[in-house]
Amino acid sequence: MNLIPYNPMDLSGRVVLVTGASSGIGRETAILLSRLGARVAVSGRDGARLAETLGLLEGTGHQSFPFDLADSEKIVDWVKTVATSMGPLYGLAHSAGLHGVLAVRAASAQRIETVMRTNLYSAMLLVRGFCQKGCRSGEGSIVFLSSVAALAGSPALSLYAASKAALLGMTKSLAAELARDQIRINCVTPGMVKSELTDRFEEQLLPDQFEAVARRHLLGIGTARDVASAIAFLLADTGRWITGTSLIVDGGYTAV
Repeated sequence: MNLIPYNPMDLSGRVVLVTGASSGIGRETAILLSRLGARVAVSGRDGARLAETLGLLEGTGHQSFPFDLADSEKIVDWVKTVATSMGPLYGLAHSAGLHGVLAVRAASAQRIETVMRTNLYSAMLLVRGFCQKGCRSGEGSIVFLSSVAALAGSPALSLYAASKAALLGMTKSLAAELARDQIRINCVTPGMVKSELTDRFEEQLLPDQFEAVARRHLLGIGTARDVASAIAFLLADTGRWITGTSLIVDGGYTAV
């Protein structure tokens, strides 16, 4: 008797929208989801880099949708455009976001608004778009990307931390609100991973400061694939009984 291998993370036939897919965690998430059989809609601000991501995906049926999530008023209609082109969405992995070291003395109202618009407002409006009639295929799974900055204080990260902490609270309330519609909402909360974003962060710190942050990760600095694997776990049926929670993937950063 020939046994068909069973993969509880199989996403064959499911359409998943990945934001921030032009690099880092978003790109690795898109690649992994394609290997699990999903048809992936990749999004980001840079069309050329999205095209590079598209070329790395396995399988067929993937599409690129360049978009700037800072344009809040257009997000809901844009999600409808994605679903119309790709078919009803099963999942959403929201990886896009702004990061930066900023002392409170330099935090202008405009900068606060920009970070919150990109990191927080966009998440709420993406969910609103996802819930539109005809935009999703029955049950659904949404994963936000938070940060350990929301759980452990660090100098000059208060604005970024506030935006990511807000996602944790929003996740719980949205999970309670949308459970009746069979939509699961979760967060992945990563520590530092090797990426272009980390490289820019390192440039803003003194060498001993960056080394101190790195040492707090008991298992060392992670990779974008480490985080992508957690996102895929929550999107797939492996996470079918998980909603309203945060999966911390930080190499032990919050353990000390």
